[in-house]
Amino acid sequence: MSINIKDYPLLLNGELITTEQSIKVINPANEEVIATCSKASEKELNLAVKSAKKSQEFWAKTEIGEKQEVLHKIAEVIKGNSQEIARIITLEQGKTFVDAQGEVQFAEAFCEYFANQSLTKEVLKDDESSNIEIHRVPLGVVAAIAPWNFPFLIAVYKTAPAILMGNSIILKPAPTTPISTCFFGELIQPIVPKGLINIITDENELGPIITQHPDIAKISFTGSTATGKKVAENSGSTLTRLTLELGGNDPAIIMKDAQPSKIAQDLFSSSMNNSGQICAAIKRLYVHQDIYEEMCNELKQIADNIVVGDGFEQGIDLGPLQNKEQYEKVKGYIQEAKQKGNIISGGDIPEGPGYFIPITLVKDIKDGAKLVDEEQFGPILPIIKYDDIDEVINIANSSNYGLGASVWGENIKKATEVAMKLEAGSVWVNQHAAIGPDIPLSGAKESGLGVEWGEEGLKEFTQLKILNVKK
Repeated sequence: MSINIKDYPLLLNGELITTEQSIKVINPANEEVIATCSKASEKELNLAVKSAKKSQEFWAKTEIGEKQEVLHKIAEVIKGNSQEIARIITLEQGKTFVDAQGEVQFAEAFCEYFANQSLTKEVLKDDESSNIEIHRVPLGVVAAIAPWNFPFLIAVYKTAPAILMGNSIILKPAPTTPISTCFFGELIQPIVPKGLINIITDENELGPIITQHPDIAKISFTGSTATGKKVAENSGSTLTRLTLELGGNDPAIIMKDAQPSKIAQDLFSSSMNNSGQICAAIKRLYVHQDIYEEMCNELKQIADNIVVGDGFEQGIDLGPLQNKEQYEKVKGYIQEAKQKGNIISGGDIPEGPGYFIPITLVKDIKDGAKLVDEEQFGPILPIIKYDDIDEVINIANSSNYGLGASVWGENIKKATEVAMKLEAGSVWVNQHAAIGPDIPLSGAKESGLGVEWGEEGLKEFTQLKILNVKK
């Protein structure tokens, strides 16, 4: 399937510009070039920072109602172009068109949510001696670096709270999925103030410059833990404010009293949506030995009927992995699984073009295998047997990751008690990755720093200022 615009420009200082260099964008379903976009150099980056800094100076003084109105307009233009945005997402990211439509709808919902939010001053003390107030003021220029699993959604949900709080923003999408963000730039160019939102692209050359730039006040990064550590290290010289939403190896513990037939579909979806390319997906499934075989059989029945293919084709449930590097990584996990576990569904990589990995379930595997210990970020799930709840809690907590976790069982009180013992920023009971713009998201341990979404996420885009007046 073709797209309307072959070459996508950058959005810099309110203008759509084309540069001398470009990035080729590959369709992961057939490995063909489907579009190009202009590639920024350090020159364009500096222009973006300069224009963002200038724009932010007046934007910080703008009334909150005007800021909210801009976000409402952005939400409207997203809704009005939802089909084209979804088509672009499927082309560059690989997910099914239905899932791409869902991503666009979620982006619109995030934008509308923040368009209706604000932060007001808090009076900490007001007596005869003093008046003490807590204020939240803008930081300045925000740089947002997004990954390739939800390229459009993440671009939007970083932009909305940043500009609502009086900041300007520079968006840098992943090199393999830049065109939905560039198209976003085309859509918003007529409706946002000049220089408030800038969009640049690269092939990972500009990251170190961004993280050390003296005029960038905050970096909001979503991506791997390894890259997040580099962002933190590089930004140390300027003490740039950071929000890092990093990797996860989320465990799900299935209690002895759980009913496999009742929860199998939710477990499957929570691990395999977006072909497993979700940071907070279930990536380790610990099942009590009394229901282990039944749980494996229920999941196998679902997996055996899932169709993987081109996201535009009818009857396709899941698309390919997004890029070749991740494809090769997941292939390696499957090879290990054949040696250290028992593959009960999938496992055979199809020949031909496209980064297609079949849904793969692995039983009789243990902690210590890379598939269990590492973040696989693909449609392959290890199912591990346990018999002692305290032991499995310790095993689940032994990971360096701590993004999310879940506990599943009929006795909600007992499941909640277990949930409270798990070391993760978000822990769910009888569900997983139940997220929304009004629910804060924060990673523990090596899964991140700071908070996204909700009121706590809004505050991340501000500087705390205490006004203390002696009477």
